[in-house]
Parts: sequence; C-alpha cells; structure tokens
Amino acid sequence: MKLVIFGLIALMISSGMVSQSYAHTTVEVEQYAIEAGWGIEPPIVGIRNTVVFNVIEPGEREGVYRGVTNAFQNLDVTIMYGGASKNIEINSDIKPGHYFSPIIPTKTGSYLVDLKGEIRGVVVDMQIPLEDVESTAILDFPPKASEGSADVSALKNAISSLQQDISKLKSGETTTTSDGGAAYDFAIFGLSIAAAAIILAIIALVKRK
Repeated sequence: MKLVIFGLIALMISSGMVSQSYAHTTVEVEQYAIEAGWGIEPPIVGIRNTVVFNVIEPGEREGVYRGVTNAFQNLDVTIMYGGASKNIEINSDIKPGHYFSPIIPTKTGSYLVDLKGEIRGVVVDMQIPLEDVESTAILDFPPKASEGSADVSALKNAISSLQQDISKLKSGETTTTSDGGAAYDFAIFGLSIAAAAIILAIIALVKRK
C-alpha cells in the first residue's frame, strides 16, 4: 500500500513539473483540440527551433483522446511577428497528431501562428500566441553585459583624458619645447592618433555587440 501511495505522489509531482515546463496554448474547434508552442523552450533569438502542434479528438471511450492524422492537409499556417508574416510548411511527426515546422526566430518578442482552412470539414480560422522569444542573455555565461560595461567605462575615461590634454595644450598650460611649431604639430599629431585609436575601439565594440 505504501508503495502504491508513493507511486501516486511521484506521478502527481512529475505531472506538475511537465505542465510547468511547456508554455503551449491549446484552443478548441468543435471536437478538435489544437495545441501550439515552441519545440525548445524558452525560445532564443537566432537559435534553430520548431513550432510544434498537437491535434487531438475524442476517442471511442470517454476521457480517451487520439491524434488526428493529416490535420494540416487543408489547413494553411502563417507565423506572424508585428507586421511581418510567413507561410510555413508543416511536417508530420511519427506520433499521430503531432506536427512541426523548423524556424529560426530572428527577433525577440511575441509571435503568433495564424490557422486558416479546415480539418475534415470543420472550419478553422484563428490565431494562437506563442511564448515570447528571449535574447541570448538568458543563456549567456559569463554575461556579456559586465564585459561591455567595463569596455565602455574604459573608453569614456580615455576620451575624457584626451579632451583634457587638448584643452591644456590650447590654453598653454602644457608647454612645448623650444622648436616651436614643429613641437606643437607633433603634439597635435600624437593626440590625433590617440583619438583615432579611440574611434576604432568604439567601432570594434559596436560590431562585437
């Protein structure tokens, strides 16, 4: 008896964990239930993923459901992001009622799948929201932000120091040697090189991000 109770508790816990790990949405159209979501969650921008579907209908016995085969034979699916949309091809999984479409999300934010057509004579016209696509920061380690902040801080200090040197040179606080103009030109040339180096560093930092 204890073993049976333990098994039931373990089953309840495991079922709870599974339901929390999938952020899929299920809609019903007459006797059909259509579930949609990402194959890999959380979805990350720039990483290959799939939009997955599960289409089921009531079985012969009450409380029993079965997968619907050829559900997308007369059903068009469009994935939408903002004002952009793309018709996607749906592939059948080996499990009856399961379908998928490969995709690489290129922007963070909210996506929708639009279904139009019919399943065995039942008209389908609806949109199903998908879980928001996240930036790579959710998986990055070590975080890029800390490194970027240090680089930006270093560049700010360098620019500030360069501005101070130029101000001192113009005000006469920093003196040149007795050869006059040549020394002044050389000093300006050195500051120009430093400024160019800072600009190149900024460009490299922007490209890296």
